Amino acid sequence: MKIPKRKLFLLIIFAYVAFSLYAAYNVFFSNKVISRVHRVVKKESNAPAGGVRDGAPFVADEWNPWEDEEVEYNSALNKKRKAFKQYMARIDRSKPKRYKVQIWGKAAIGLYLWEHILEGPLNPTDKVAQWREGELQSGKVDFSFYTGPAVVQGHVPLEMNSLVLVVNGREQQKVSYSTRWLEHVQALVLSNTVSHVAVVLLGNEQCNNDWIAPHLKRNGGFVDLLFLIYDSPWVNDKDVFQWPLGVATYREFPMIRPNAQLITSNRPYLCNFLGTVYKNSSREVLMNVLKQSGLDKECLTTAREKWVPQETTESLRRYQTALAQSELTLCPVGINTECYRIYEACSYGSVPVVEDVLTPGNCAAGPSSPLRLLKAAGAPFIFVSDWRELPAILERERGISQEQKVDRRRRLLEWYSGFRQQMKERFTEVIEENFFKTV
Repeated sequence: MKIPKRKLFLLIIFAYVAFSLYAAYNVFFSNKVISRVHRVVKKESNAPAGGVRDGAPFVADEWNPWEDEEVEYNSALNKKRKAFKQYMARIDRSKPKRYKVQIWGKAAIGLYLWEHILEGPLNPTDKVAQWREGELQSGKVDFSFYTGPAVVQGHVPLEMNSLVLVVNGREQQKVSYSTRWLEHVQALVLSNTVSHVAVVLLGNEQCNNDWIAPHLKRNGGFVDLLFLIYDSPWVNDKDVFQWPLGVATYREFPMIRPNAQLITSNRPYLCNFLGTVYKNSSREVLMNVLKQSGLDKECLTTAREKWVPQETTESLRRYQTALAQSELTLCPVGINTECYRIYEACSYGSVPVVEDVLTPGNCAAGPSSPLRLLKAAGAPFIFVSDWRELPAILERERGISQEQKVDRRRRLLEWYSGFRQQMKERFTEVIEENFFKTV
């Protein structure tokens, strides 16, 4: 039977409309049926892990086609992160661990420690500045240094828990001042601001230093280490170490840098002595020996009867000139055998002629005393027990060639540089071993 075209057309229209309505119904009104291929995992925070929801079975973890790839990617990423952390940890372990120590210089000998031994910079360079500071690295320690009249208690930036205090205990007035600083440091220790304390002390010239004993840790105090000047019987190289006196920084004696002129110049004088001559002392004997033998004409000498604590610009220049123009520097004892003159002569390559006798007091009287620190370091000095030995020494000097004198100066300057380096290493090592050995 042949269907009319009109009916056929209407039948197609009807089928199209019916299919469209059916499709619309499935899209907007029927429950979605998600194919397994396009299923996306979606968890609801308040839904149970599995079971029945709204009368229909519910599965919390729906299939994700990229799940395996994501797991592999995340696993590889975690492995890379872990490897990187391990790499950085190995780098940190391979780096030498560094420690921080602050030094407060409340005595002039602090400048010898900082500039001459540790060879640290100071800013500003103006010696009369109220506040001066500097930083340097030595061994595993980063040192920072503060000095000057404006460095007062409670006004020093303390950013570390290890401290070195440099003080003067030579006379009672200095002891009182130093005690106040020690009490301030003790308060910092009690408040747990500071954990480790060392003291560099210009001791009494007769080795009477009992005032600081209660502050030492071995006596129930808080001071871990004491670096003590002069041949004290306390020195045991465990918690008390001997320290060199050095040059008179309080008189503005500078750091001398050796040069060719200093080593090779033709020095016009055999010896020099510029200083105070006390009544009934070996210094009087020295001056008499020089005068009676006529050697005072070949040696540069200037004697004064009263000790002067400060140099003038002119007197300092005259003293430095005497050191630079003399082959030998005569070093008679004062209150103690160790004196600034010994180190100042070394700075200029002028060989110290040292009176090797013990002075009255409570300093150690062992076989290597006095000057046991310098002797242990092999100091190339000329030692005398009596100034009446001097004429024979100077007679031998006349027979030494210029080449021999130049070689001797070079060896003395090299020794003094090596001695200061040795003290730097010793100071640093003692700090490291005692402050940070348990870290």
